[in-house]
Amino acid sequence: MTTMNRLIPLVQREWLQHRFGWALLVLVPLGLGVLLGSVGHIDLGDEPPRGAMLPLAITAISLLACTAAMFVILWGASLIFASGLARRDHGDRSIEFWLSLPVGHVASIAVPLVVHLIVVPAAALVIGLAAGVLMSALLVTRLVDFGAWLAVPWGDVVPALLAVLGRLVAGIPLATLWLLPLVLLLVLLNAWFKRWGLVVMVAGTVVLVILERTTGIGLASVVADFANHAATSFIGASRTELKASGAEEALAVLRQVPRWAGNDLLAALRDLASPLLAGGLLASAGLFALLIEWRRRGASAAN
Repeated sequence: MTTMNRLIPLVQREWLQHRFGWALLVLVPLGLGVLLGSVGHIDLGDEPPRGAMLPLAITAISLLACTAAMFVILWGASLIFASGLARRDHGDRSIEFWLSLPVGHVASIAVPLVVHLIVVPAAALVIGLAAGVLMSALLVTRLVDFGAWLAVPWGDVVPALLAVLGRLVAGIPLATLWLLPLVLLLVLLNAWFKRWGLVVMVAGTVVLVILERTTGIGLASVVADFANHAATSFIGASRTELKASGAEEALAVLRQVPRWAGNDLLAALRDLASPLLAGGLLASAGLFALLIEWRRRGASAAN
């Protein structure tokens, strides 16, 4: 059996085990959005955009809001699923079955983590963007007409959308690298303390904050630095803002988005050359080794 043939069933397992939950997390928000967009009251504010700017503004807001909402929902769910990976097979003793398969301990933990932390969030971005296109068509048609939606300068919008989508997708593994020690620590605590793992981690964070304020030991700041780097590696690493105040400026900004996305990704890649990340990866390796050792003990770890 080749390595790929051993890994594919692990990916398929995640799909089979979580597909219903993933479907609900996609379809329920989308259904509510379509319902509210069809019959709900829409307030455009005191000074709504006029003329060609109105369909473009509605389209941009719809695309950004749907993409962000879908990503946050599925990424949050993925963190919850990932945090319980170590113990999910111990309740019914199915760990004994999984340990009998010709799959190494490393792959048994790493592949599900990759699925939940990288593949699912990336899929959420694509699904959210598609949902945003649907919602923009619905809202522009309701507030103006369908012809106005078709008249949106898609020749400028589509390249900007694809550039932002590519930047976000590329940022997911970068952000994951920064958050990896925190995620693995949570997985390990859940392995050791069962349902109390999250409580232990939250309590530990509170202790670190108190220690920093009373003794000046800045461990809490280090954790915050990991989170900040993760956020900027996802998007915004270049610290460059794109602003527009009119229709012509908006189109000019849209044409600059692909260049901005490329520069932002390069800035995120440069940030990887950091002693902080090196220390985080070293800590992640130690935490992962502890997880492997915990799993190697097999069914006895459930007791």
